[in-house]
Amino acid sequence: MKNEIAVFGGGCFWCIEAVVQRLKGVEKVESGYTGGTVPGIPTYREVCSGLTGHAEVVRVTFNSEELSYKDLITIFMTSHDPTQMNGQGADHGTQYRSVIYYQNEEQKQVVETVFKDLKDAFPAPIVTELAAAQEFHEAEENHRNYYNENSDAGYCRAVINPKISKLRAMYADRLRTE
Repeated sequence: MKNEIAVFGGGCFWCIEAVVQRLKGVEKVESGYTGGTVPGIPTYREVCSGLTGHAEVVRVTFNSEELSYKDLITIFMTSHDPTQMNGQGADHGTQYRSVIYYQNEEQKQVVETVFKDLKDAFPAPIVTELAAAQEFHEAEENHRNYYNENSDAGYCRAVINPKISKLRAMYADRLRTE
């Protein structure tokens, strides 16, 4: 088994975490923060203020023999709106930006290829940031595995359930059997 790391964000990390957790080949998903300019370990409250520069992201450990980085990034890009600057839906601010933090030059090249492959799939230009990996800070316990533990919450029903339905419709062959 060849495990790799991917880090990306596209709105609230609860949404991205819930989508990625359902993919075959994903070993671990951690919600957290990266990309900030303020030293120290940020809190959810600080990140939500928009003043730290951090983005809400997930760090994904995946088996690249079962799920390629290209396929993972393609699924990520089509599970949120990569044309919306600094937010997704009702979540607005730089902490909700669409961003991919590459771990090495190979990942960077793959992302650039995916951007080119998908540019005509959206009605507006892709604004997803592409940046070198930075220090990752895991989110507080109550933000981890959020959807799986709170699927009846209003936000989960209204925002995350449609994303999971879309995932099932578009990538049924990529989903875990449970």
